[in-house]
Amino acid sequence: MFNIHRVLGQRGVKGCAALLTAVLMVTGCSGGSGGSSEANWVSIEDRYTVDPEKPAWQLDKKEEVTDLTWYVNADWWNTDFGKDIVTKKIKEDLNINIKFITGDDTKLNTFFAGGDMPDLLTVFDSNSQVVSKASTWAIPLNDLAEKYDPYFNKVAAADTLKWFQQADGKTYGYPNYSNTQADYDSGNIPAKTAFIIRKDVYEALGSPVMGTPEQFQSVMKQIKEKFPSLIPFGFNAIGGGTGSLGDALQDFIGVPLETENGEFYDRNLDEDYLTWLKTLNAVYRDGNISDDSFADDGTAFEEKVKSGKYAAMLLDGTPQQGGNLQIYMSDNEGKEYIAIDGPQSTKGHAPTLNQSGITGWMINFISKDAKDPAKAMQIFTYLLSEEGQILMNYGIEGETFKKKADGTVELLPAVKDMQLHNADQFKKDYRLGEFMFFGHDRHKALSADAFPEAIKQMQAWGKGKLTPHFILENINPNLGTAEARALSAINTKWNSTLVSMLRSKDDASFDNALAAYQSFLEEKRWADIVKIRSEKMKQNKEKLGMQ
Repeated sequence: MFNIHRVLGQRGVKGCAALLTAVLMVTGCSGGSGGSSEANWVSIEDRYTVDPEKPAWQLDKKEEVTDLTWYVNADWWNTDFGKDIVTKKIKEDLNINIKFITGDDTKLNTFFAGGDMPDLLTVFDSNSQVVSKASTWAIPLNDLAEKYDPYFNKVAAADTLKWFQQADGKTYGYPNYSNTQADYDSGNIPAKTAFIIRKDVYEALGSPVMGTPEQFQSVMKQIKEKFPSLIPFGFNAIGGGTGSLGDALQDFIGVPLETENGEFYDRNLDEDYLTWLKTLNAVYRDGNISDDSFADDGTAFEEKVKSGKYAAMLLDGTPQQGGNLQIYMSDNEGKEYIAIDGPQSTKGHAPTLNQSGITGWMINFISKDAKDPAKAMQIFTYLLSEEGQILMNYGIEGETFKKKADGTVELLPAVKDMQLHNADQFKKDYRLGEFMFFGHDRHKALSADAFPEAIKQMQAWGKGKLTPHFILENINPNLGTAEARALSAINTKWNSTLVSMLRSKDDASFDNALAAYQSFLEEKRWADIVKIRSEKMKQNKEKLGMQ
């Protein structure tokens, strides 16, 4: 409940898939008929005087309810507003009514092809044309703050604003789950990746170390002998990507993020990583990785997690699987999954686990067509503030939670009971942790109720192992370029190559699959992509003052 962006298991909706989509997007964002060329700067002279020390929503004397439309580029978004405790309070405090519109990229494009623009708009792809051309259809948050709500600058992260700054020096969109260096340094962001093993299996084997390839392969054989009904090793569903055996495994063994001279480093071809892939292939050939693991979708994988079918797993997205792990833990006392050190770098590298980066997930904008941009800006400030964050995560003090002497909060017993035993009703009545346009990981640290019991030990294991991957964010070639098309083909090729290597019948087959992939890189002019990525990494460092 407290991590809907991870529960969904994906960073967002994919960008333009069809040529028509791309054409409409570019045309619209380049000043097409959809949307105004100038912002609707309403006067607030008779409503309030801005105060840098006080949020505008507390000052605004506008009496009539402001009706706003908010487009969210996702069909799954809950469009209810004003019925649950969270949105009812937002409606009351801000004196607004929001009509949510949802859709996919096709629906999004209708706005830019001549349709009426919504007041607010949320998208998920920071590399899309919609985001890159925001200056043509959205109002700069810098200007909105100055004119209507300077308190915004107190609750918005300066690094995040700078990260999203466009060529004109203005920032148009603000994301949720944008973690800055300060957030990482605070220790309040929990790790989401762990190597986990069933406690009963671990103890029955004498709590073995499996840090080296040889140890790992040996322990998998022991599991098969002593627990023949279990699958010795599992991993996140591969689907159209690499599951947890791609970036997550690379982070787990600490594969470098860049070359020694600060250039882009091809982590897929790292010697340490390839050694571990070869080890996993040996484990597969021993019969200790199931063929089903390469075909299972997310649902099939979750069912196996829920039933404790895997003896051990490399799991990326522990909060996403928190409910399933909790179900298993509740029904199997003493057999719950626990995090251990697991595989380790053959080169002596420490783990560099990743979490949500500075780009965040949902990116929110106020359009030039906004009927009341002052009120729209108040929403941004309100939801980003401590008051808004507490409301979105925990509800209302006295009604849904209480504050403890140490400053933390806990849900009231009746609310907690409904959360545990009637999830559908809980979602309908409270909606805690779901209305997260401006949500942030650091507010989870306020309550022991923020995460299920089943993953707390895993998060504790991960303390001190997180490393920001800021320099690798948004470094792909621009959409529509030859390099972008080549990269798409390379990614598809790598996904199939990884599976081929893991399922190879012998070392020669493994090496042949890898060699074929390396030849494919040359065919697709990989060096050109590396050059672009290196340049964008340099720009990222400049943005964040890391030079």
